[in-house]
Amino acid sequence: MSAIYIAGIALCSVLAQWVAWAFRVPAILFLLLTGLLLGPFSGVLDPDALLGDLLFPVVSLSVAIILFEGSLTLHFRELKGIGKVVRNLCSIGMLTTCIIISLSAYWLLELNWRVAAVLGAVLVVTGPTVIAPLLNSMRPTQDIDRILRWEGIVIDPIGALFAVLVFEAVMLVGQGEVFSHTIIALVKTLGVGLSIGVAAGWLTTLLMRREWLPFELHKFGILALVLISFSVSNYLSHESGLLAVTVFGIWLANQDDLEIDSVLEFKEDLSMILISTLFILLAARLQLSDLMMLDSDVFIFLAIVLFVARPLCIAISTFGTDLPMKSRLVLAWIAPRGIVAAAVGSVFALSMMEAGVADAEKMVPLIFTVIIITVVLQSLTAIPVAKLLGVRQPSPNTILIIGANHVSRAIGRGLQEQSIPVHLSDPAWENCRMARMDGLACYYGNPQSEHAERYLPLTTIRSVLALSPNRHHNALGVQYFSHLLNEKNVFSLRSSTSHAKANKDSATFLSRQILFGDEGSYARLSSIIAKGGKVSSTRISDEFSWEQYLEMNPEAIPLFILKGDKDSDDDTPIKLRPFTINMEKPPQEGERVVALQPPKMSVLKDPQTKAKEES
Repeated sequence: MSAIYIAGIALCSVLAQWVAWAFRVPAILFLLLTGLLLGPFSGVLDPDALLGDLLFPVVSLSVAIILFEGSLTLHFRELKGIGKVVRNLCSIGMLTTCIIISLSAYWLLELNWRVAAVLGAVLVVTGPTVIAPLLNSMRPTQDIDRILRWEGIVIDPIGALFAVLVFEAVMLVGQGEVFSHTIIALVKTLGVGLSIGVAAGWLTTLLMRREWLPFELHKFGILALVLISFSVSNYLSHESGLLAVTVFGIWLANQDDLEIDSVLEFKEDLSMILISTLFILLAARLQLSDLMMLDSDVFIFLAIVLFVARPLCIAISTFGTDLPMKSRLVLAWIAPRGIVAAAVGSVFALSMMEAGVADAEKMVPLIFTVIIITVVLQSLTAIPVAKLLGVRQPSPNTILIIGANHVSRAIGRGLQEQSIPVHLSDPAWENCRMARMDGLACYYGNPQSEHAERYLPLTTIRSVLALSPNRHHNALGVQYFSHLLNEKNVFSLRSSTSHAKANKDSATFLSRQILFGDEGSYARLSSIIAKGGKVSSTRISDEFSWEQYLEMNPEAIPLFILKGDKDSDDDTPIKLRPFTINMEKPPQEGERVVALQPPKMSVLKDPQTKAKEES
């Protein structure tokens, strides 16, 4: 029977993620609703009866893996360059939020001071899992987008570490009558956590650098080390394990010569599974009686969290900066809580209940109430608030090119010369390095990954061109961005018919393999560029029609039609239309044709351009 329940949870997790994907909202919302429906509202799922004594270890180990994955993204070099506002948000702003929420919970809700302090520490964390989907639909200006994304990335491990330290401190108080005993116990906890984390990081680095651990065991080996580090640290000093795995992840993230991208990708996939399962289990543990014991003062508490703690945090963090007031107002409103708050808070609540701390059973209902209210309210109001304050970006105008090979780079340079913003993406470092040397922005990794949601400027992307020689990369990109941007804005080079049949390509991928006409295969483009071919632009006019262009350029491969001028006085963006198979509307008068010209061929200019050059 237990197997059926576990399989059912997995199925419900997938369905909740799918519904969130379909509605383009943070998945946390439907995961919470699923857990509440299965648990307190229907009584179908009882996690305590299902897992018994294993519940606490399963939750604890899951939280450890989630925190480790988050800490793998925390690079010290990036922390130094993210700006004063983000540094303040993750330091004095975090402390301000903690103090206000803790005092409100203690005085207003009359919670035990230990529970109030830990609650305040847990609720400082936002997290990229809820911030990224919200920003992608909201499309705020660059300063707001950058600050909120980086706050979510950085405060995830730092806030969790801060919550661990607060929890350890409040639990150690009172264990001995002498104050020095508490200080010694806290130092011991910190010492054990730091020591185990550093030791695990050093050992892993050594194993990977000297290749004592084969590449195919990197993912599983590091996962095993994370679990054993967490368990040993907790055995030596109670609740020091979360600190150990966070330090472990930070250590690995800051080893410049260590290749951990495959590990990070694996941990992202594993974290998604754990987050989905964990949210359903934790939400299902809530009891209607627990929710009912939250009286009307909870609404005042929520108002303080939304309208006092966050605005004051932003006011302090942005003091003395040149950030516009409109941007500050948006930052003061957007702070949804996510998985780290729920998972870490649930672990602490279980520990405090086992220790007999009064009011510990109220912590989880309060945390989930804050999560639900902030996610729902801010997801629904983010776009109207951005429009009202005039901080929403104009229509996206960046072209994302999947692949940074020599074909993609040539086309990217050609578009950039025409003032079309371009961003490339490639999982091969050498290709990314060459693109950046050419002055092209390039994301190193898979553009459909969770990591890409944090680092790719998704809010500015208008169209996607899949130009990779790897059919699999193109297919994944087309499938992912067809949903994100709308299918009509996603294009791909054609794969061979035999590949399509053998691999059973999706209907979406098959329908979007229409780039650059019948002659626009990757092999053909690559051959022309390798021989010295160049991407150039020619204007269509009365004196030089499209038919004349084709007659004078029989070997050229038309790529795009551009409408609008890069030297125009107004701010109207240049409209780009790729050449596709069975293209109905040819280039019109005044439009420009961007084409790949074979080598040793003069590009035929329109008469106006030629006259300007001669003069």
